[in-house]
Amino acid sequence: MPKVFGFAGFSGVGKTTLIEQLIPLITREGVRTSVIKHAHHDFDIDRPGKDSYRHREAGAYEVLITADRRWVLMHELRDEPEPTLEEQLTRLSPCDLVIVEGFKRSLIPKIEVYRAANGKPLLYPQDPNIIAVASDEAMDCKGLPVLPLNDPPAIAQFILARIVGKTHD
Repeated sequence: MPKVFGFAGFSGVGKTTLIEQLIPLITREGVRTSVIKHAHHDFDIDRPGKDSYRHREAGAYEVLITADRRWVLMHELRDEPEPTLEEQLTRLSPCDLVIVEGFKRSLIPKIEVYRAANGKPLLYPQDPNIIAVASDEAMDCKGLPVLPLNDPPAIAQFILARIVGKTHD
């Protein structure tokens, strides 16, 4: 099973942007990395009129699209409950690290991404699985490391050392 590490925070604080900046830094260290992103709304990666869309709309349970550069499997829940993070992890190909965006209540180690200007409360006081806070300003988080949000290499090194057990040479 790969190491699993999450990012939590309210919408608009920059979780996706930070993860996008971290992936090349982590993979450059030889860590094969995958991502699971939780969406809180109905989303669709398919477009009306496309063959795969038409197959799903016709009632297909799963549609797999494959080409010489990538493949994607779309699975319709059709009144089934949303799978848990643990269930989704079993569907990934082997890797070293899975970065999780969302699933903020999951029992995985995570960094809280926080911007005071967003006007939302900190999550770490209610979540013992938050092991650090990444913020755009200095703050006291009662013993938790506070990482500079605008320094992705420092955050990548924190993840590599704490989660993957790898330090920069």
